[in-house]
Amino acid sequence: MENILIIGASGQIGSELTMALRQQHGNDRVFATDIKQPPPDVLESGPFQVLDVMDDKSLIHFVIRHKITQIYHLAAVLSGNAEKIPSQAWKINMDSLLNILDLTKEVEEIKKVFWPSSIAVFGPSTPAENTPQLTVMEPNTVYGISKLAGERWCEYYYKRYGVDVRSLRYPGLISYKTEPGGGTTDYAVEIFYAAIKNKSYECFLKEDATLPMLYMKDAIQGTIDLMEAPASKLSIHSSYNIGGISFSPGEIADAIRSHIPEFEISYKPDFRQAIAESWPCSIDDGVARNDWKYRTEYNLEKMTDEMITEIQNKQIIS
Repeated sequence: MENILIIGASGQIGSELTMALRQQHGNDRVFATDIKQPPPDVLESGPFQVLDVMDDKSLIHFVIRHKITQIYHLAAVLSGNAEKIPSQAWKINMDSLLNILDLTKEVEEIKKVFWPSSIAVFGPSTPAENTPQLTVMEPNTVYGISKLAGERWCEYYYKRYGVDVRSLRYPGLISYKTEPGGGTTDYAVEIFYAAIKNKSYECFLKEDATLPMLYMKDAIQGTIDLMEAPASKLSIHSSYNIGGISFSPGEIADAIRSHIPEFEISYKPDFRQAIAESWPCSIDDGVARNDWKYRTEYNLEKMTDEMITEIQNKQIIS
């Protein structure tokens, strides 16, 4: 039986991943932690504790007390927010990962670790179309630099100490369940709420700023599939490319208008436009598909339909 620790369980990925893992392994086997309160379903369905991943002593006590066998380390300062506090973001993102890697190296009961990377590891010199698994990586944001350094640390701990740490380079993630967390791709969540509530949205990216995105259900399934894959099948020990749906603000606005014809969008690019321009337009995820059969189910139309339906249902209930 697995005992699973989720660090950052109150965030966009963590809150949904926690529920998916509880459904699979049992509520009492998945321990949700964060420095802030989680959504009600996470809080009410199983154990939750306030835990700061930067506090290495509290962390190791928690892991030993609950006989943790897997860790999902999701806590981080995201791209947009990291540019406002660069030194603090670097320290949080890097030190927290090293705390987890060192802990896993020392505690034999921990068999696997998941840590998310990002398309932010790429940069302006990276091929923008069908960005390959192995390519030029020169990130120019604090978030991207920390994620690239994290990838190198993950591979180092795998090769040097045999730590089974697994990672995905998430593109922009889209979900109706949690609010955006300060990322450059968050417009693709904000736009749905604004369209339903106000029938208008002012976008902080340009109309043609195409970026790779992934619907959260596909992201959660991909994460679980990677963690369940036999170690012998994995050829990448830094982080796997995964793709999804590439679209621009203009294209998602058109998809929304098929449901809300009166929806209007305007554009007022801010500092996040420069970040977006340094990232790929589309991702080649052939290695993930070959190694552990990564797959996706949602295209732009299917995602838009579900997002609008679910957000409208949330507003009716609330």
